[in-house]
Amino acid sequence: MTDLHQQCAEAVEQLSTLGDMIRWSVSRMNEADIYFGHGTDNPWDEALLLVTHALNLPWNIASEWHSARLTQSEREAVVNLVGERIDQRVPAPYLTGVAWFCDLPFVVDERVLIPRSPIGQMIELGFAPWWQGALEQNVPAPQRILDLCTGSGCIGIACAVKFPQAEVELLDISFDALSVADENIRRHGLEDRVMALQSDLFGSASGKYDLIVSNPPYVDADDMNTLPEEYHHEPELALAAGDDGLDLVRIMLKQAREFLTDDGLLVVEVGNSWPALVEAYPELPFVWPEFKRGGHGVFVLQARDLDLLN
Repeated sequence: MTDLHQQCAEAVEQLSTLGDMIRWSVSRMNEADIYFGHGTDNPWDEALLLVTHALNLPWNIASEWHSARLTQSEREAVVNLVGERIDQRVPAPYLTGVAWFCDLPFVVDERVLIPRSPIGQMIELGFAPWWQGALEQNVPAPQRILDLCTGSGCIGIACAVKFPQAEVELLDISFDALSVADENIRRHGLEDRVMALQSDLFGSASGKYDLIVSNPPYVDADDMNTLPEEYHHEPELALAAGDDGLDLVRIMLKQAREFLTDDGLLVVEVGNSWPALVEAYPELPFVWPEFKRGGHGVFVLQARDLDLLN
């Protein structure tokens, strides 16, 4: 029996309350030096998420409940879940089956990336100041939105919620990912305005869009070799993008203008690959938003900026 297994067995026998289980989980995760970054950034929030999920309780349960005594089967459920998080390095959202993005719940599993893009902060602001309709009432909201490389559908669905008059298309090359996206469309009751289609980048796109948003694969070869173990539970197809991380972004920049209205916006996350992008396209006036709640490497281009590539 490994040390972790021994600790789990002792916890079932010796601990009694909800608070005990949370503190035990925090200690074990600190001890194991696991990586946070798939929905939480610290062991307390991660422990609270996992413990309450194992007990079918809300994650924001009042602290008064921490003194509640647990049955043996409840304690076993907690240590089994936390043990799997530590031993297998499985990201918490894959264990709970749910991730939150823009204050919305999304079904997730190992067919899709776990939602975490800082683009969510831009959606909350209606893409202001770049989309003037978020600031000026006489400027219409975007009517057609494209979420390219959609994965779980979180970005496009959050856009549909933010802009209730917009029609949104979700495109992805992976049929597995699209199955998850379809489930999330149904979960949020958006079947009348949001459609998920299989597509190799813009292959299934049609017409003009006011807003094209994308969190494509952008991890370069060096970063892929040094990612924490948790990331290797996510689909490599949704992460890796060649030596400099720009394999797909180059194609997107070449083709996006064809699908944007003259006043349209292109918003793309490229993460740590942003220096390589700036070096490769010195003629493009990339704008790089700053994010109050963390994140980096998202650029904004106006449709007319892309004319500089022709």
